[in-house]
Amino acid sequence: MTRRPSPRAVRLLASALGMGTLLTMAACTHDGSHAGGGTELRQARAAASPTPAQHASASPAAPPALTAAQARGALLTVADLGAPWTPSEGAALWRDALLKAKADNADCGRLLDAVYTEELLGEPAGARAVAGFDDHDDGGQLRYQVRAAHRADVDERLAWLRTMPQKCARFTAVGPRGARQEVRVKEVRLPDAGDARQGLRLSTRGELDGAPATLTLDLAAVRVGDDAIVLTNGGLAEPRTEYTVHALQVGAERLKQTRKDTPVAPQTPVRDESQSPSPTPTPTPTVSQSPTRGPVQPQPRPQPQEPQGASNGNGQDSEQAQEQQQEQGTDQNQDQGEGSDEDSY
Repeated sequence: MTRRPSPRAVRLLASALGMGTLLTMAACTHDGSHAGGGTELRQARAAASPTPAQHASASPAAPPALTAAQARGALLTVADLGAPWTPSEGAALWRDALLKAKADNADCGRLLDAVYTEELLGEPAGARAVAGFDDHDDGGQLRYQVRAAHRADVDERLAWLRTMPQKCARFTAVGPRGARQEVRVKEVRLPDAGDARQGLRLSTRGELDGAPATLTLDLAAVRVGDDAIVLTNGGLAEPRTEYTVHALQVGAERLKQTRKDTPVAPQTPVRDESQSPSPTPTPTPTVSQSPTRGPVQPQPRPQPQEPQGASNGNGQDSEQAQEQQQEQGTDQNQDQGEGSDEDSY
């Protein structure tokens, strides 16, 4: 026979179960509050962290592209070079005869094409301005170019030019008339101008007007910010590298200054009110005697009435004269001057 539990034992068991339930509920509430706090913390951190769009907006904006006016303003002048340089009179005679050549090596042929077309840094990406100078003493020519460019493209092209003294130190090219030309390429040290640079010296030996001739050129390419300078200097005599160095030093600083001094778009001139005459006021019905106004138009005024005994010569009309005569009677001995006045009316 099964023994029934005592009432005391039942009460103790019920109390234990109640206490366990309360502890379980408290633990769940504590975990939930921590979970909610973690969610709020994650949301706060997400709100505080910048988004990709905010990162993009915080990055500095790219400078505006070089304009044609800025490129022209950054060019060298004869005053920068001094004697014996003068403004160029056109392309040198040796240009087509000794530079327009082809090579079997792809890189070497590409270099010759770039020198002939004056595109050491490839095709222009925007504005470009060119100035040429002739040295009549040595028969040399200096070509100076300022151009807009993409920084990455210029740096890539400069890296390619640095390989030319190894890849094309010595090669053979074929001129436009089939004559063979011996070409040499070596590196030239440039001044610390601009942000990146590369210099080369190219010499090619061929024929000019049926006679042997050697053309030697200094080639330089310099990146200044997002713009570039390209220079060639040389001729049938040994080029004077000091002019190359001087041109790059002056030119790089001028290009920087030109970019800082961005010209303002033309605007309507503002008149200086302290020097300009006072504007004419709007006319009002009241006639003003101010000296700042234009001439006042004469206004008609009524003629004053003369008394009955006044002389007709002071402006009475013929009818008034006749009425006066009728009132006073016609007098044959009246003054002749008054009669003439009456006739004139």
